[in-house]
Amino acid sequence: MSLIDACNLLFEKANANQAQAICDLVNLAYRGEQGWTNESSIIQGNRTTPQEIELALVEPNAHFFVINQLQQLIACVYIKKHINAVAYLGFFSVHPSFQGQGLGKYILERAEAFAVGQMQAHKFVMFVVSQRTELIAFYRRRGYCPTGKIDLCPVSLGIPKISGLTITYLEKKLTH
Repeated sequence: MSLIDACNLLFEKANANQAQAICDLVNLAYRGEQGWTNESSIIQGNRTTPQEIELALVEPNAHFFVINQLQQLIACVYIKKHINAVAYLGFFSVHPSFQGQGLGKYILERAEAFAVGQMQAHKFVMFVVSQRTELIAFYRRRGYCPTGKIDLCPVSLGIPKISGLTITYLEKKLTH
């Protein structure tokens, strides 16, 4: 039985007083030593800051969602509406102790459903560190495809430990 089957998880909008907890979760998921989403072997430093999260929380046409369990933040995702019915997904994180139990798939599905229903999104876009092939494979299994656009890894993601670190853009188009 997965976490999703065993728990009644509440997918809810984040509030401003959760900025530090969201920051801590994102940094743990991507820069911690546990879980399959960590990038600590290829990037050092924090993935985000409380200030960046605070700005995202008040961004017009954007929403931060969280899932808590026993007063602990265990997952989050950010959705921002762009022009032409496009929704950007970012800060997608699952606590390492809860990875591999279906929570990532669940929160991604809920975020997409929200974006379609409330933002009239018809396409989703995101970027992933190109060298994270297992993470790209996770998104591909959920309908995301590389766009062919690749950029150098931005310094805002941390300090590369390997040369040539890049990001790959992914998108998912909805058909009607």
